[in-house]
Amino acid sequence: MSLCAYSLTEAAEHIREGRVSSSELVTDCLARIDEVDPGVQAWAHLDREHVLNQAMTLDRLRAEGKPTGPLHGVPIGIKDIFDTADYPTEFGSPLWAGRTPRHDAAAVARLRAAGAVIMGKTVTTEYAYFHPGKTRNPHDRERTPGGSSSGSAAAVAAHMVPGAIGSQTNGSVIRPAAYCGVVGFKPTHGTIPRTGALLLSRTLDHVGLFARTVEDVALLAESLAGHDPEDLDTRPKARPPFASTAASEPPLPPRFAFVKSPAWEHAEPVTREAFAELVDALGEQASEVEIGESYARAFDFQRTVMEVEMAHNFHRDYEQGGDKLSARLRQLIERGRAMRAVDYTGAVAAIGPMNEGLDAVFDEYDAILTPAAPGEAPRGLDSTGNPIFCTLWTYLGTPAVTLPLLRTEAGLPLGVQLVARRGNDARLLRTARWLVKTIERASRRRGGASKAKRGGKGRAS
Repeated sequence: MSLCAYSLTEAAEHIREGRVSSSELVTDCLARIDEVDPGVQAWAHLDREHVLNQAMTLDRLRAEGKPTGPLHGVPIGIKDIFDTADYPTEFGSPLWAGRTPRHDAAAVARLRAAGAVIMGKTVTTEYAYFHPGKTRNPHDRERTPGGSSSGSAAAVAAHMVPGAIGSQTNGSVIRPAAYCGVVGFKPTHGTIPRTGALLLSRTLDHVGLFARTVEDVALLAESLAGHDPEDLDTRPKARPPFASTAASEPPLPPRFAFVKSPAWEHAEPVTREAFAELVDALGEQASEVEIGESYARAFDFQRTVMEVEMAHNFHRDYEQGGDKLSARLRQLIERGRAMRAVDYTGAVAAIGPMNEGLDAVFDEYDAILTPAAPGEAPRGLDSTGNPIFCTLWTYLGTPAVTLPLLRTEAGLPLGVQLVARRGNDARLLRTARWLVKTIERASRRRGGASKAKRGGKGRAS
């Protein structure tokens, strides 16, 4: 088995037990990058000598018996909107080309404290919005990897790194993870501090994680979560035991509320049929649940909040360098500047009541089950795809995870998204792991993974 194919948890364990050194793992990952990144183009900045120096330093510390962290020696990709003291941070925009921060973002600093190797900066769309970067989908290079965390999802999917971080203001973690066929996790709003990351919308911005297993994102989340006085949406409270909870067995088999949501009209036929079979396969553990037409308002509310807050946060760039912004970003800023204050305050005020309206669902069910995207990654590189199946859950700030459990007849991934009550992140990951194991066992009983057929019956892989 190639070292770069290790999951994040496996890599951390092998380094901890001395079976593999960080230098060996990083060298293998760099060789993989040389092999596949010319076609995938997931990296914005990568310095091989600097990466190897980090790995050798960490190997020396371990050899000297110095304390090691839970991610000791494991290479992690960083979306190019998080400040890094040793790499440029350019936000995917020519306006910020060559920008060299003096300090690490909070998430990057916590990765270093946990012993991670900062592999490099992964490609982001312009200002983490819709205008695509150079990255292509590893499964089909004529298709989008999704956005805006394009490079992070693609790098993990192509086995260039076992884990990466990104951000989500609408669908920028869950959607690319689904398109690239990896696990993507968006914790509850305010779980991981955003200090030192590009600010789009304080109300909506989340730090998110990419890896290959549920256990991996749990380990990453546990290393990153916690209070930061510079991020006023974080809270001083005990860190949730993400890793141990995710690895445990639920006391009872979880129950799933299959929620089509008001976004269902955008679901492609292959997604509709695949989810029908998945819900059928879960039997008594899943029931279709309606959440009410009032939740259709959340899509307009999310757009209002995002556009107003992005217009405020990017006003200087718009005023001084608007000709260097994409037309789509300029139009968003202009809409945000024209928005009425009463509409914005109403959109923000509705977040709490809408979350409370889901209490009845979460009192009865462990998680909401819903698609992560309308279908497989769209063909073409001019768009990053439709984030509509993520919009509601980002607006509400609920934890969400996408699992690469379904595939089309052509072998392209379809993501299965699970959503839980705010604050129930660790239990959501436990439920997600249970679902993965259950589907894997069912697949083995059928004699192998079947696939969701385009235009025919959809099946879980």
